[in-house]
Amino acid sequence: MTRGILQALGGLGLFLLGMQLLTQGLRSTADDRLRWLIKRSTRNPLQGVATGCLSTAIVQSSSAITVLAVGFVNAGILSFPEALGIIFGANIGTTITGWFVALLGFNLQLDEFAMPLVLLGVIFKIFGRGKCEAAGTAITGFGLIFVGISTMQLGMAEFRGIVTPEIFPSDTISGRLLLVLIGVVITVVTQSSSAGVAAALVALHANSISLNQAAAIVIGMNLGTTFTAVLATVGGNIQARRTGFAHVAFNSLTAIGAFFLLTPFLNAVSALWPGAEANSPELVLVGFHTFFNMVGVIVILPFTRTFANLIERMFPERGNLLVKRLDKNQLSTPVAALDAVSATIHDILQVVFHELSRWLRQPAAVTDEQLAQDIEDALDQTQEYLQAIPVQAEDQITDHAFLACVHTLDHLRRVNRRLQDQARLRTCRAEPDLSNMADKLATACERIAEEEFPLSPEQAEAYHDINHQLKTDMRTFRAQAVSTAAHGQLTPGEAIKHMDAARWLRRIGYHVWRVAYHMSAQTNEDAPEPRRKRS
Repeated sequence: MTRGILQALGGLGLFLLGMQLLTQGLRSTADDRLRWLIKRSTRNPLQGVATGCLSTAIVQSSSAITVLAVGFVNAGILSFPEALGIIFGANIGTTITGWFVALLGFNLQLDEFAMPLVLLGVIFKIFGRGKCEAAGTAITGFGLIFVGISTMQLGMAEFRGIVTPEIFPSDTISGRLLLVLIGVVITVVTQSSSAGVAAALVALHANSISLNQAAAIVIGMNLGTTFTAVLATVGGNIQARRTGFAHVAFNSLTAIGAFFLLTPFLNAVSALWPGAEANSPELVLVGFHTFFNMVGVIVILPFTRTFANLIERMFPERGNLLVKRLDKNQLSTPVAALDAVSATIHDILQVVFHELSRWLRQPAAVTDEQLAQDIEDALDQTQEYLQAIPVQAEDQITDHAFLACVHTLDHLRRVNRRLQDQARLRTCRAEPDLSNMADKLATACERIAEEEFPLSPEQAEAYHDINHQLKTDMRTFRAQAVSTAAHGQLTPGEAIKHMDAARWLRRIGYHVWRVAYHMSAQTNEDAPEPRRKRS
């Protein structure tokens, strides 16, 4: 009996390892395509469901897709309701693993080919590079899944006649509730609903539990998977907490519905497919798993936006809203973390340039001390977050995006410091030519604050032209100021003060151009730097 326990646990461990390697390999192979698919194919919650289902089926990990969805919300690529659609779809997509095990693991008996698959995958992993190495990881994981299933079956065979449905809670309301609790505990311990469902299928195949008992356990496993989502919100930002709670709420409602749908579903199967419960209980079980998740999605989908509004009211945004997108849980995925940084920079940029425009047009305006402090804190926190992103120099795309963010933050910090220089701001309105320069700069600030990023090279070039024009105006004004002072119409001190203000305006124009350039260049690692016109 001890041997059987060890074999069953070892098989479960091999299955978990196989799932992890399969997911890791598939994500490495298809991560960029998945990001493109989710970005391009999610325009509303319904499309989100389809995208979430397909993406989860591809990478065999609902957690990975949920993390991606949260990252896109942080980056402003998806709205919260659209992300909820992806999470709902991921619930359906994760049931594919059960079909995978039931159809191939029991009906086709692929365990004889599993070992050679593991060897083939290891060879690809050791000698391959890039995508080939990732494919080897996925093949190794695929083989280990069936080795694990086979090992679990051998272990369960030791309990034939010992572990029977009679030792589990009976098929009553209270008995089913206990079985649901057992399913929750199994998933919390294994941190994988897929592994739990596979174990339930093996036990069902060995006649250790009945179909009704297995179905109740699977309901619990579907609910228990939210524990992982809750853990993922620890240390996360507001979007992560909202997503985690939404996941718990949705799966809880789905579990309640599934509990009451179990008997009607089995009755319908008996009527439509006589003998299925006795001949193919594994298929009935995975069918029920998919069925109740689909019903849950169909019921809640029309109310997604209402549900999202409710979650947002329950978890309101607090603190410095300029850094609301920065989520520490995204740091393990450099691309998602850089998306969040880029979106945060855009948020800071909008506030800084709107404020600068306001001051340029109304130098006597009242200073918002709290906003000034929020901007400074946001720049500091964004810089700290950026430094924590583990970017590899070999990854040219993320490395380029990282450097673009560093440069943009530097220029924004310099603009923000100039925003505190009230004396120069007032001087800019003391003379008509300076006032004209200030109006040009204010218009450029208003324009860049309203732009959608990333900018095109042509848009970035337009800000270069504005900078060049300000530079020309500055030189013309300086010559005029010197001439005016020489004729006694200005004191030397006033002339120097006016020339300093002109140079100050031109430097801000330079920083505006560089921000525009870096916020466009980060989308194309080969983007040429805009030409610098000779003056």
